[in-house]
Amino acid sequence: MSAWFEDMAIGDRLELGSYLFTAEDIIRFARQFDPQPFHLSEEGAAATHFGRLCASGWHTGAVFMRLLVLTHQRLDEEARQRGDMPVPRGPSPGFENLKWLKPVYAGDTIRYASEVTGKIETTGRPEWGVILGVNEGINQHGDVVFRFDSKVYIPKRGVAG
Repeated sequence: MSAWFEDMAIGDRLELGSYLFTAEDIIRFARQFDPQPFHLSEEGAAATHFGRLCASGWHTGAVFMRLLVLTHQRLDEEARQRGDMPVPRGPSPGFENLKWLKPVYAGDTIRYASEVTGKIETTGRPEWGVILGVNEGINQHGDVVFRFDSKVYIPKRGVAG
């Protein structure tokens, strides 16, 4: 989905890859960024409503971002190998509706994807359009565990500076 604004269509889906959340990774992330008992140990989690060790929602979001960046780097390299110029991506004016819908437990594998849900022509920046998207993480059971709506500026062919 590394494309110009005009080339993107509602329903385009970009698979970002999967990530196995190990107990060690969950605890390491939690110690540094989200030291709540249900992220730090099985014992601490057992005394909470989660019942067992689960990842921080921020951890699930950080993994999404890593996989998104790596996917775009791969697509850019594939474009260069074909002799094409990679399409530059613009900034994001933000996101909405961030939801952690189900716990991500140690041992879960989450598959991430991003799908185009809308396109907005801009008047203030005519060389750019805004792509709206829904971004998800889905566990090995097919349950959506993580979701948010995004916006990103994408250049228009021939007018981006």
